[in-house]
Amino acid sequence: MIGYTMVGTTDLRRAERFYDPVMAVIGQERCYCDEQVSSWGRKDDGKAPRFFACYPFDNKTASVGNGAMTAFLVENAGLIDRMFEIAIERGGSEEGAPGFRPHYGEGFYAAYVRDPDGNKLAFVCYDARTDKDA
Repeated sequence: MIGYTMVGTTDLRRAERFYDPVMAVIGQERCYCDEQVSSWGRKDDGKAPRFFACYPFDNKTASVGNGAMTAFLVENAGLIDRMFEIAIERGGSEEGAPGFRPHYGEGFYAAYVRDPDGNKLAFVCYDARTDKDA
């Protein structure tokens, strides 16, 4: 259903430094970039969903929409913990530490951050296990 998601940035090189290592954790690489935009996804599949950071097409300053968020589906809780750690190290800010969110479903594990431009991101796993379940 999703073709791609795009967030605005005020500094594309900073966005690349933030997203390159975060996306690498889940096997997503930078697929395309020029002076206006960079994207991450799978280079071997041009039809797979991609994530873009870009300067707005209308040349106005990028702004963040309240309530807008991109959620990345992640294989397990350990990878979410790592992505969260990298995001914070790369200038992101915490919006919700990694952990189970049972009110969203059994096994729902997530972390929430904002990138350096203030775009809200979620790293989620729908079927994470607790230590006692392993």
